Amino acid sequence: QGQLVESGGGLVQAGGSLRLSCVVSGRTFVNYAMGWFRQAPGMEREFVAGISRSGNLKTYADSVRGRFTISRDNAKNTVYLQMNSLKPEDTAVYYCNADPTYPTIQIPGALDSWGQGTLVTVSS
Repeated sequence: QGQLVESGGGLVQAGGSLRLSCVVSGRTFVNYAMGWFRQAPGMEREFVAGISRSGNLKTYADSVRGRFTISRDNAKNTVYLQMNSLKPEDTAVYYCNADPTYPTIQIPGALDSWGQGTLVTVSS
């Protein structure tokens, strides 16, 4: 199944920025679409952003479109999430995951083998 290791979270004031990273090991990275997800306390895990295997297709949840940018570096087996104009409602544990198909990466319930995530806290 491989391993997913997220990093880059932290405490930031509203309006600030963070860049999350997810390093993938144990699988052929270029064969997988990648996605970012988040789970706030007491809430279900939700889709945030997805990127196709080549990086030419990207999709975002309505709540983050225009503020967050997903990207990938296939040479480094890494996917990134640049988060700008952060809001208190962005506070959550952020996870990445992988799937061979781009449509499925947008469905967190269809994925398994989650990593530990990285906590993002946005203060008002």
